[in-house]
Amino acid sequence: MMDALGRNARDIVLKLRRAGHEAFYAGGCVRDMVMGHKPVDYDIATSAMPDDVIKMFPRTVEIGAKFGVILVILNGKSYEVATFRSENSYTDGRRPAHVEFTTHQEDVLRRDFTINGLLYDPVEEKIIDLVEGVPDIDHEIVRTIGRPEQRFQEDKLRMMRALRFAARFDFKIEPNTFSALKKLSSKITEVSWERIGEELTKMFTGPNPETALDLLHQSGIMKHVLPEVEQMVGVEQPQKFHPEGDVFVHTRLALKLLESPDDVTAFAVLFHDIGKPPTFTKTDRIRFNSHDVIGAKMADRICRRLKFSNEKRKKIVACVAGHMRVMHAKEMRQSTLKK
Repeated sequence: MMDALGRNARDIVLKLRRAGHEAFYAGGCVRDMVMGHKPVDYDIATSAMPDDVIKMFPRTVEIGAKFGVILVILNGKSYEVATFRSENSYTDGRRPAHVEFTTHQEDVLRRDFTINGLLYDPVEEKIIDLVEGVPDIDHEIVRTIGRPEQRFQEDKLRMMRALRFAARFDFKIEPNTFSALKKLSSKITEVSWERIGEELTKMFTGPNPETALDLLHQSGIMKHVLPEVEQMVGVEQPQKFHPEGDVFVHTRLALKLLESPDDVTAFAVLFHDIGKPPTFTKTDRIRFNSHDVIGAKMADRICRRLKFSNEKRKKIVACVAGHMRVMHAKEMRQSTLKK
């Protein structure tokens, strides 16, 4: 049964259709429908011009009118309604300098991945697949629409989005797509650190954060956005206390144990042993003296780099600084443990 969110989206499409415009669901909501997931939001693509959309609906917000994107608010819920467009001249490696309003066919071809390039007609109840997106969903593949290198050159953040979708859905990245991604990985720092931080947050609070960690490392992106985490690879630990392996493997397993973590918990786990590489010593045994103190300072610098809020940063740093106290939990009085 269609929920209120879906009914509103259908009503918007119907109103646009009755006014003589083409209109479809587009992007992630269609992907989720094909995968049997309930969409959390609906984006609508239409032939209607932004001014037409504004005139047709009583409550709208111009969130990107020059790119053809209008937010329609219906029954208290928000929907992005975007005019079909093509894009060119990505001068800043993130956003197009110029767009042209066009057909739904051209609109699909400017999108990032085949799994996100699907349209859905809620009137005729059929999927419109111009880019082989449904077969890629069936075969669990993340693949760019068109030439991978061109897609990533246009918008560098798409490289991190490819990793996020692969981790979230437990999909494989198509070989040519992954090859281009690795080739261009150093370009990721052309994206603002705030956007990089947002993508990392989605990765590590979403499903399969350990896979996201693997893909960041394998793609080469990790050493550019989280070099401190990259340095954990190959750092030995005492076999007696950590039979699972090096610091990177230990962190990976810790992430795997998380179940729907909030952002503070996710990054506290990711950073909890980040102080081990610079404090590694080998005397009577391998030791990491004061790695919690050093790690807290490193976590603070990373959080500032990623433009996290002060509140979020302080909580993550406090967790990293205090994570060694957990080993004494069994010896603590109940009142101390609760505190």
